[in-house]
Amino acid sequence: VMGHRFGDLDSIGAAVGVCCLARQLSVHAFIVADTKHCAATPLIDMVRREPEYKDIFLTPQEAPSKVDAHTLLAVVDTNRPEQVECPDLLNLCKRVAVIDHHRVAATYIHDAALGFIEPYASSACELMTEIIQELPEATDMLRCEAEALMSGIVLDTKSFTIRTGERTFDAAAVLRRHGADTAAVKRLFQSDMEDTVAKYKILQSAKLYRKVAVAAPEEPQERVVAAQAADELLNVSGVDASIVVAPDGKGGVFASARSIGELNVQLIMEKLGGGGNRSAAAVQFQQGETLKEAVSKIYAAIDDYFA
Repeated sequence: VMGHRFGDLDSIGAAVGVCCLARQLSVHAFIVADTKHCAATPLIDMVRREPEYKDIFLTPQEAPSKVDAHTLLAVVDTNRPEQVECPDLLNLCKRVAVIDHHRVAATYIHDAALGFIEPYASSACELMTEIIQELPEATDMLRCEAEALMSGIVLDTKSFTIRTGERTFDAAAVLRRHGADTAAVKRLFQSDMEDTVAKYKILQSAKLYRKVAVAAPEEPQERVVAAQAADELLNVSGVDASIVVAPDGKGGVFASARSIGELNVQLIMEKLGGGGNRSAAAVQFQQGETLKEAVSKIYAAIDDYFA
């Protein structure tokens, strides 16, 4: 099972959901993730404490050696081949299943044996919860699995404030019945003091442009901190969307975008080569592009969106 690069709570949570399904069907599963460069480290640490998940995580370098003729590759929370954690696996595996809540873009995974792509769902974790419910017998879901799935829903709905529907609350109710503790899920979103200070420094650099708050700190930033800052900017009166663009510390520049809902940040990020959904999207700019060039492209994409 693998999600997109720089995995978040929805990506890793949905992958845990696939493993839950596989375990109940007596199928051995692995999760492919770069655990050192992702936004779901607290979740990974939590599930690893369970015996069932002690050795379940593989690095993108280790994963190809596990593939054989009977391997099924499940891709969650993305349908674009260039965004997956390990692109080589797409070529090695003859059978691929795609479970995603993003709309299909110009590039997508072709010839999938199963494609469950539902853009109206709040999250990949919501979709996985629905799939698990289709098991003919009562499910044996671990508490950590229920909390992993709940964390993905909470992340992508901004704590049930956007992109929610009847199915979203039904899925949350199912997970709550399987022991998901909302306080434990909340702790997965906590950041340390250093990241908190960095987040508020990002907020100080924000400027409002056509109801879009754009922050462009010159210091390298962690992706999870930039995403949290983008979320925080949505609490400012008069802001319909937010974009945080920053260096990644490796010679590249990335942007994280968020929206309350009316303004579609997915369309803005797609103009720059990125993707996501209506309320949360991102882009990794090409290597060598400077922060100044990236900011200029973002302002141009915003103008193009409103044109």
